Amino acid sequence: MAEEDSVGECYAEIIVVRHGETAWNAERKIQGHLDVELNDAGRQQADKVAERLSKEPKIAYVYSSDLKRAFETAQIIASKCGNLEVLTDRDLRERHLGDMQGLVYQEASKLRPEAYKAFSSNRTDVDIPGGGESLDKLYDRCTSALQRIGDKHQGERVVVVTHGGVIRSLYERARPSARKVEKILNTSVNVFRLYDGEKWTITVWGDVSHLDQTGFLQSGFGGDRTSG
Repeated sequence: MAEEDSVGECYAEIIVVRHGETAWNAERKIQGHLDVELNDAGRQQADKVAERLSKEPKIAYVYSSDLKRAFETAQIIASKCGNLEVLTDRDLRERHLGDMQGLVYQEASKLRPEAYKAFSSNRTDVDIPGGGESLDKLYDRCTSALQRIGDKHQGERVVVVTHGGVIRSLYERARPSARKVEKILNTSVNVFRLYDGEKWTITVWGDVSHLDQTGFLQSGFGGDRTSG
């Protein structure tokens, strides 16, 4: 990607990466806060994105959700970008999907109709039964987390490894009037700049040029309304 070698002192450059593929992504099972690790394809994807980032301007820090699928992706990136420590933040976790978690998406409407109704609602303030979060709660949680990271790392490039639902919310924070994002692919690269005064911009979006055509799920399951 065409990025300058230096980062301006007035902003933090944050490379937001979705975790690699899991078996549940491939099976279209809803993960949410359930702690599913990467599968072999996901580890290969993580290696690819790590190799890509290692050839780009210096990464100062690597942050991650504390869920295994993100943390393992972050560890692979950190090891290839100067053996950095991975700093975990629970606020970078996927949306808690309550009673939807662990279900195959196509079966959810029959098995958990109330949760499915809440999940499918156009309203952003509806909590999902079973301890799930509303879209508003997810938005507040993860945009606050990225803002904290941005405030701490002005003038630096950092990586944040997180989840599809989170990245959708971050996109909405940076581009509130844009069309909703449909899909966030595994290990896609999305570059945000967070400026003084809480201004956010996006310079790179949804870039998976590091992957072969067979190296990621075309469905992008997990990055749209079906979080992963």
